[in-house]
Amino acid sequence: MFISISTVLLCLLGPAVASPVLVDRAVSSTCPKYTLINTRGTGERQGESSGFTTMNARILAQLPGGDIYNTVYAAGFNQDSSAAGADIVKKINSTLQTDPAHCFILQGYSQGAAGTTNALSKLTGASFNAVKGVFLIGNPEHRSGLACNVDTKGGTTTKNVNGLSYKLGGIPANWVNKTLDVCNYGDGVCDTAHGYGITVQHLAYPRDASTQNQGTAFALKQLGAA
Repeated sequence: MFISISTVLLCLLGPAVASPVLVDRAVSSTCPKYTLINTRGTGERQGESSGFTTMNARILAQLPGGDIYNTVYAAGFNQDSSAAGADIVKKINSTLQTDPAHCFILQGYSQGAAGTTNALSKLTGASFNAVKGVFLIGNPEHRSGLACNVDTKGGTTTKNVNGLSYKLGGIPANWVNKTLDVCNYGDGVCDTAHGYGITVQHLAYPRDASTQNQGTAFALKQLGAA
C-alpha cells in the first residue's frame, strides 16, 4: 500500500450508494448505547473512512442510541498502525469505566483494518464482551482459511487467500465468530493470489452496494436489533 486510498478514491467515486427506504426503527435491549469505532485507511484524512460512511448512516438511522468514533492515528505511508490499535483499546476501556453496558462495533479499512486486527488480542474480559462485532474491508492481515473470511457478496471466493501482511497474525481464534473479514476478489491487499498491492478492487468497497448492505446487516444483527 504505497499510494493514498483517498487520492485514488477522489477520481473513482461517483454519487454515494443509494440508501434503501427505511422502515420502523429497530430497538436493542442488549445494546441501548453503542459506538461504531471507525479506523480509516492509508492517506485518508482524520475522520470517518470512506469505506463506512454509507453503512454507518444506515445503522444510526435504523438503531437509536449509537454514535461514531473515528480512531485517531496518522494513517501514514509507513504502514505503522500501532497507534490505531492503542487508540481503539483506550476508547473502549475508558468508555466502559463510565458506562459498563456500552457496546461497540469495530470497523477498519486497509491499514485501518490491520490496526483493528492488532488491537483484538489486547481486548480481554469486559472489553472483549463489549465488542459485539468486527467488520473489516481490504485487510492486509487477511489470513487464509478462517471462517470469518467472506467476499463482498458474503461468499467464499476469498476465503482461502492471504493478505500482504498475513504473517503478522490475522484474526485471533477467539474473535473469529464475531468478525467478518471482507476481501474483494482481486484486491491485492487482502487477496495476493489474484492481485498485488492497491488494485481497483481495493478501492471498490465504498461504492459497492453488497459491501455496504452486508456491513449494515451485520452490525444491526450483532447489536441485537429487533
